[in-house]
Formats: sequence, C-alpha cells, structure tokens
Amino acid sequence: MSLLPAQDARPKLALRLREAIIAGRYAPGERLSEQAISDELGVSRNTLRESFQVLVEQRLITRIPHRGVSVAAPTMADVIDIYRARRVMEIAALASANPLHPALAEMRDAVTDARGAEANGEWAVVGTANMRFHSALVRLSDSPRVTAAFENVLAELRLAFLRLNDAERLHHPFIGRNDAIIAAIDASDVGRATEELERYLDDSQRLLLSTYTRLGLD
Repeated sequence: MSLLPAQDARPKLALRLREAIIAGRYAPGERLSEQAISDELGVSRNTLRESFQVLVEQRLITRIPHRGVSVAAPTMADVIDIYRARRVMEIAALASANPLHPALAEMRDAVTDARGAEANGEWAVVGTANMRFHSALVRLSDSPRVTAAFENVLAELRLAFLRLNDAERLHHPFIGRNDAIIAAIDASDVGRATEELERYLDDSQRLLLSTYTRLGLD
C-alpha cells in the first residue's frame, strides 16, 4: 500500500483516528500500536506520531515516555472538570438563545432521533443523538471557537461514557429533559431554560460519578 504524503495525510489521519476513538473502536486505556495502525492506514510512522500529538493535545490519547500511547481513560477528576467546562460553555450559549436560531431545529431533530432510537432500544444511538443536541445548543453562541472547544469536551465525555459501557443507564433519564430545554427556549424564557440545563448537568454529573464509584473506577 502506498504511503500518503505527510502534509496531505496528517489532518485527515488525526480526524480519522479521533472518529474511531469516539466510536469506541479503541477502548479507553487501550495501548495503540504505531506499527499496526500505520500498516492498516497506509501512512508513515512519523505522520502517525504527528497525528497522535494532535490527539494528545485534545486529551483523547495519552503518551507515556518509553511506553507509547494509549487511548485516554477519563478519571473522576476529569469528569468533574469536563462538567465544569460544560457549564461554562452551554449555559453561556443559552444566554443568547433565540427561538428562530437555526441550531434549534438541529436540537429538535436530535431529540426526535433519540426518541426513535429509544423505541428500538438502540441506546448507543440515543447517546449519539444526545451529543448532537448539546453540540447544537452550543452553536446558539454563534462562536466557532467555542463550538470547536466544546466538541473536544464532548469527545472526552464520550470516552468517560465508554468506560462505563451502560448507555441506557446514562442516557435514558435525560431525553425528556432535552425537550424541556427546547420548550423553555420556544417560550423565550431563557431563565427557565438555564435552570433546566443546570439541573440536567448536575444530575448527569452525579449519575456518571456514582457509576464510576459503583464500578470501582478512578
């Protein structure tokens, strides 16, 4: 298999690896073999290392000197900080929420998809739809920089969810609460939408941490 030029392969490779990690192809904590991945994807090991560094900066993989790289396995402390970042970004985005903003239609579509997946017992799909809902919520901010930063936060959150491997427990309680946030925005009641979101984030963090504790994870 011919190797792609490094300048062409690097951005696409980092994105491809990121998507594979988020999708759970590589488990949290799993060691990543440079040789196996470079052979599989048809890229040089130097290009792969440069792409790994992008993912290290995004906190999706960790690099330990003389031991290589592994998929990140978010700790309880990481979860607390992830939710700290979520509160800053999501609540700020809601402050400028407008019922006519195009992102609101994306939020509605995400809830509809979650409902359909719920009916079929497809809990991983429910989780993906829920992530889409919150990505769209942050796009209410109209800030590409905030949106990009939030996507990295959500990618870390996915790894935390993957450590627990219980999508129904983690996502089922919150589908209806997304509806409540939309209803408050539709009513131009930003205060109520903010209260709904704050309770949502508090309860979601509490559930995630309690599940970590139940499973004996750190």
